[in-house]
Amino acid sequence: MAKRDEFDRARVRGQRRRAHEPYAISARFDRRQQRIVVELSSGLQVVFGPQMIEDLQDAKPRDLQEIEITPSGFGIHFPRLDADVYLPGLLTGQFGSRQWMAAQLGQRGGSARTAAKAAAARANGKLGGRPRKHEAA
Repeated sequence: MAKRDEFDRARVRGQRRRAHEPYAISARFDRRQQRIVVELSSGLQVVFGPQMIEDLQDAKPRDLQEIEITPSGFGIHFPRLDADVYLPGLLTGQFGSRQWMAAQLGQRGGSARTAAKAAAARANGKLGGRPRKHEAA
């Protein structure tokens, strides 16, 4: 359990951080555009689709209607999904766990259709296709 002095130090750190970094002052789900809109203390609006966020990608619109801002203002919480979005991470392009983000990037790369990729696939096919995996001895 945290001691009183640890709590006080954490509170002071949080106050300092809020004085220098933008934090959420409002958040809502725009049902018409299917986007989450977060207004920051700096005046900036952050708008993103729920499918971009690991814990929100399969959410139904009714589950996104209720959004809470964390006491620090650095996160938003979706009670119906028990999901949280850390705003500093979102602003730096972190939309989920490393594993999930890597899978998303791989999926996009694998679905790319370029002339170079088509030529490489044809050349590989002429050589007999993908090489067989050899069992370790």
